[in-house]
Amino acid sequence: MPEPNRFSIGVDLGGTNMRIAAVDESGKQLELITTSTEVKRGRDLVVADICDSIRALRRKFDGRGQFAGTGIGVPGIIDMQSGTVLQSPNLPDWKNYPVREEIQRRLDSQVILENDANAAALGEKWMGAGRDAESMCMFTLGTGVGAGIVLDGKVWHGMTGMAGECGHITVFPDGVPCGCGNRGCVEQYASATAVKRMAIEAIASGKAPELARAMSENPEFSSKVVFQYALQGDASAKQIFDIVGRVLGLVLADMINTLNLPMYVLGGGLASGWEAFAPAMFEELRKRSYVYVATVPNETLPARKHTMITRALLGSDAGLIGAARLALM
Repeated sequence: MPEPNRFSIGVDLGGTNMRIAAVDESGKQLELITTSTEVKRGRDLVVADICDSIRALRRKFDGRGQFAGTGIGVPGIIDMQSGTVLQSPNLPDWKNYPVREEIQRRLDSQVILENDANAAALGEKWMGAGRDAESMCMFTLGTGVGAGIVLDGKVWHGMTGMAGECGHITVFPDGVPCGCGNRGCVEQYASATAVKRMAIEAIASGKAPELARAMSENPEFSSKVVFQYALQGDASAKQIFDIVGRVLGLVLADMINTLNLPMYVLGGGLASGWEAFAPAMFEELRKRSYVYVATVPNETLPARKHTMITRALLGSDAGLIGAARLALM
């Protein structure tokens, strides 16, 4: 008799919300549960909510296929061997928390823990922009900057599980101080947080009157607002996204020259600003990448062999799909 269809459950755990979905072997989401994380309640109640959602999905789908297990994407530094969250800025009371052991104890089923950027990279490799690439690197441009590296279909963790921390590559040695203790990190110039900071600095200097008006009218002033002004031609907003593009071009050129992978994918919330930062990014790549770069189809750069820079396709689902994939591998 043929084996029953398998399904897994993916958990995308964020500091504000968590998304939990049943996913089948074809990558199709069978059902999605979204709920508030509410980290202030403490980790035990957050884990209880995760387990309740997993149980609810299993009750619904256990009769339709074989359950493969649960994959969980967590922001922060993970000890892969022990399944422990070593540190997570978005989950402050999870430091040194053996979350895999705790969830497995409650559910009596396989649980695989992964860094959220790595999970997103795996999701794009499986069902998104990287489907046709055996190996790829995905940059996640959000509150910070992270990256996941997939080699021959599997996440590459490095010796201590911290491979892909490209957000803390130094691009300006005497630049803006970073929370990691360094100065001039990529994250300080190419994240949504950085865009907002640079906009506020421009407003304070009196050089960005249109952005100043936007901030006074919009309590939700964010990188998305700056992006819209850049598209409309505002000089200050365009200059900010030129900085984003230049820095991404610098770090991409270094990664391409070092790793020589066939594909580099840009995802996360700030990637929606592609139209504003891509020209400066590709200009830097043309100047600095020793390895030839090819862009997405119909771009105007000369075709350069084997390497593609493109946008992610799965949006906010990348980490969720990648987490589910962990249990199906």
